[in-house]
Amino acid sequence: MKHAEFAFPGPLRDKLVAAILAGEKTTTSALLVEYERAGEALPSVGERELVLDSAGAGVAVIETAQVRVLSLSEVDLRHALGEGEGFTSVAEWRAGHEEFWQSAEMRAAVEDPEFTVDDTTQVVATRFVIVERIG
Repeated sequence: MKHAEFAFPGPLRDKLVAAILAGEKTTTSALLVEYERAGEALPSVGERELVLDSAGAGVAVIETAQVRVLSLSEVDLRHALGEGEGFTSVAEWRAGHEEFWQSAEMRAAVEDPEFTVDDTTQVVATRFVIVERIG
């Protein structure tokens, strides 16, 4: 089974995994360039993934319910609220995600020390449901 890893291991991943397990996080966002650089196919509806915590342990199985590829400027409020991080507006969601996507860790992951995002950056917006909790 494919693995779902949210953010990088550490406090942010722990927060996101807790939000998934609590039913608060039902959407996630990634950059299309992340999939392209990794040579990975985009998620597909009905696909199941094992959610890993920071220690690499499986904590839940999620199933993809919707996948949209859209410009950063097109992300809507429903998606932002579904992220489960307490965002109350698209502007808050965008600020938080821009900070992450332009972080040193992400720049290293995409192998571009000056990587930035703008209105036209392609985002993979995914909605999922928990089908099993483990442990």
